[in-house]
Amino acid sequence: MKYIIFVPDGMADIPIVELDGRTPLEAAKTPNMDFIASSGKIGMVRTIPKGLSPASDVANLSLFGYDPIEYYTGRAALEAAHMGINLNEDEVAFRCNLVTADEQKLIDYSAGHITTKEAQVLIKVLNDKLGNKDIRFFPGTSYRHIVVIKLSAFGKKGEISAKAPHDIMGMPLKDNLPKGIGSQLLIKLMQDSRNFLKDQAINQVRIDLGENPANMIWLWGEGRPPTMPDFKTLFGLTGAVISAVDLIKGIGKIIGLKVIEVPGATGYYDTNFLGKASYAVEALKKVDFVFIHVEATDEAGHNGDLRQKIAMIERFDSQVVGQVLKETKSLSSLRVLLVPDHPTPISLRTHTDGPVPFAMCGEGIEPDSTTYFSEKVAGQSGLFFEKGHELIEHFIRQ
Repeated sequence: MKYIIFVPDGMADIPIVELDGRTPLEAAKTPNMDFIASSGKIGMVRTIPKGLSPASDVANLSLFGYDPIEYYTGRAALEAAHMGINLNEDEVAFRCNLVTADEQKLIDYSAGHITTKEAQVLIKVLNDKLGNKDIRFFPGTSYRHIVVIKLSAFGKKGEISAKAPHDIMGMPLKDNLPKGIGSQLLIKLMQDSRNFLKDQAINQVRIDLGENPANMIWLWGEGRPPTMPDFKTLFGLTGAVISAVDLIKGIGKIIGLKVIEVPGATGYYDTNFLGKASYAVEALKKVDFVFIHVEATDEAGHNGDLRQKIAMIERFDSQVVGQVLKETKSLSSLRVLLVPDHPTPISLRTHTDGPVPFAMCGEGIEPDSTTYFSEKVAGQSGLFFEKGHELIEHFIRQ
């Protein structure tokens, strides 16, 4: 048996007035996702355990089959794992966003979705100017990077609360800076970064082109290395993960999945949808299980861009789901699961912790009476998983 999980990040939404009370998923043309629903069964799943933040790291741990309450140790450590950063016991990792800010508020959580090439130059500047034996900057992808800090650098450290930048766009900086024992070090690094980024040639060019400059860093997502059993140990399957996001690839690496790099996978609207589909089909020839993650739907939600969210849902449907289904028709034993990790409502521009719809079909999965895939239809099905990490067990074992 072969298994595929399709994860359109943040695709789930809430009814929108401009769509006559429909969600973007209901407004989009999704014949391939509807095919999965009509060929199998549909339901709802809670990927964010009550009490935990509605973040992609928490939600995707659930989808991989790992209880976040037991295994979650912070976002940055998961991303660091994929980047080959080995954290020592006396170190902690933080997510480091390149952002755009004025003197009063945060304007853009992604610095205009700065290119990886531009970002690497800026992160090197920051490491040269602000890094030392206790503080190291590591370049990642686009606006997403990592800072590793030795615990001794804090002097005294307790629990630090740091907000995700995509949750505070347009809000006052002074009200949303990190808080807690040791947070002053983070605040100083963030403020000092302004001095070294504002005059960089890359930022001057971006301003001239009408693009948002990366004129500040935002530190958040504190994490320590998690200890999790291998996926094969838990489920008896070999597997691979396909994503443009270091977080997802980091989880995959930690649990022993093969991380497949797809050329042109950017994590944004221009990502290589068809490439992800092709690489997934090829991987399925060598492993039992493939986890296909697409970030573009989530980015549209954070941007509050209704037109792009519908467009990204339709591209995901046709160029990922449709292409994979077409190229796997010859497989005699196959199951597929379709499930967003969390909602990212257009009207809120941030993640929420509500349950999300799922659909599954394939060998041994008894169809229900569903004809299409949507939040409303899934909510009416009566099938509900309160513990998100149990969904994959049901998908594989039933």
